[in-house]
This record gives sequence, C-alpha cells and structure tokens, in this order.
Amino acid sequence: MSSGSLPYRPCVGIMALNRDGLAFIGRRIDGPEHVDSVHAWQMPQGGIDAGEQPWPAALRELREETNIGSVERLGEIAEWLNYDIPPNLIGQAWNGRYRGQTQKWFAVRFIGSDGEIDIAHPGGTAHAEFSAWRWEPMCNLPDLVVPFKRAIYERVVKEFAKFA
Repeated sequence: MSSGSLPYRPCVGIMALNRDGLAFIGRRIDGPEHVDSVHAWQMPQGGIDAGEQPWPAALRELREETNIGSVERLGEIAEWLNYDIPPNLIGQAWNGRYRGQTQKWFAVRFIGSDGEIDIAHPGGTAHAEFSAWRWEPMCNLPDLVVPFKRAIYERVVKEFAKFA
C-alpha cells in the first residue's frame, strides 16, 4: 500500500499560553517522530479517541501530557491541518496505518501556576511523553519541531499570535 492511499490519523494540538503570552513546549522522550535532538520539541498533541469530540480530546491530551487543567479556551483554527510523515517513518509510526496526521488546533490560556505542570506523572499516570519543558516565545516554535511539522507550526503561530 502506498503512503498516498493511507488515511490521516485524527488528532488535536494545543497551544497553551501563559499570562506572559509564552507557549508551553515539551521535549519529546521518544517515538517515531523523534528524528534528532534539535527538533525534539513540540506542543502537546495526541489522537482523538473513537466517538470523542476534538475539544474534550484537547483537554484530555493536555492533561495526559502536562498535567495542566487550569485553562481558559481562547480559540481554534477552523479547518483541520494535515501533515505527512517522511516515507521512511510510515512503517514505524502508528503501526503503519496512517500517512500522517490531520489536526484540529486549539489555543488556551494557562491560568494556573507552574507548579501544576508535571511532565513526569501527568494526569496521575506514569507514562511521560516529555523529558523537559519550558515557556517559549511563539515565534521560535517552528524552528524547534521536526521539519515535516514546520508548516503546521507556522500556521498555528500565525493564527494564534493575537493571543500572545
């Protein structure tokens, strides 16, 4: 099966902004999209479960990856944004079932304190996705992610710049 005939994995992405307008970014521990140490950073994101709507999925993913729950919804990008993973990763990512992801992006304001963030045991689980995190100026985000996600991040930054 060629990659072009594979579907996209439905997913959400979340830009969590603190009171200073800086975005949460985490350093990925591993996974098929972890291609080098420079581009190991990303915003929280994850798959949408069967029967789940995008906004509740975004809140769930944010909690599961960062422990963040104290947020106010700022906005969303109206359409779904797609990216393809490189052909050499197709067999490694998502058991070879998807060519990439189609993402619904949301912006939220984090209204809690940094002490709420727990990437080691997010949402009370032992499954950590990030080894480090920081608040980063929004404009820097596209240069920190894997190259095949850069266009998505550029669009997300452009759409959500008004919230910074």
